[in-house]
Amino acid sequence: MKTWADHLYTFYTSLHPLQRLPNGVQWLYPQQSSEVLLVVKQFLQKYFNDTQQRQLLLGINPGRHGAGITGINFTAAKQLTEDCGMEHPYKKGSEISAEFIYAVIRAYGGPERFYENFFIGSVCPLGFVKNGKNINYYDDRDLQKAVEPFIIESIEKQLRFPVDRSRCLCIGGEKNFKYLSGLNERYGWFGSIVPLPHPRFIMQYRRKEMEPFIQLYLDALQKNG
Repeated sequence: MKTWADHLYTFYTSLHPLQRLPNGVQWLYPQQSSEVLLVVKQFLQKYFNDTQQRQLLLGINPGRHGAGITGINFTAAKQLTEDCGMEHPYKKGSEISAEFIYAVIRAYGGPERFYENFFIGSVCPLGFVKNGKNINYYDDRDLQKAVEPFIIESIEKQLRFPVDRSRCLCIGGEKNFKYLSGLNERYGWFGSIVPLPHPRFIMQYRRKEMEPFIQLYLDALQKNG
């Protein structure tokens, strides 16, 4: 029987995004690099080498400084080293969303406990850049329309894994939540979608209130974790 690690490695190595995107947008696809894939494979084997059910947390799409480098959602080089104890070829660096997520993971009990219950993915598993800057799938109407079939196909591929579909935690409580909820109404993937404020918003605008936001995440996780 295939493990989560097997499923996820196949998933990331068999993505077929559109060759061209509208309005000068380009794909961010770090898993095309053999160097990145080696780290991704080691990460998956460390935390997902089993067949038990997990719930999904779905962010928006990867960005340049976290998953766009490591290939692992909400995980930058610093977190790989300090939280996951993994060697890697990346330069020292972090990313504010990863800082928050790993604060939550530590409060939950650490990576081993967290990842045995949850997988963090994204509504769109690949990211986007325009003029050297991050762009989200919903920031450009033409982009959103162009990538929607890819988004739907990618989510449905992940739902073939041992996923607990009773609910999905949506990282990004406004536009991402609205879009994912709309898809869920059409396709009936999950029993419910639970919105959570995006870590970037928290760290940029509510950093002084970080502890209550960590508790907000923990409350959501521990309802079923």
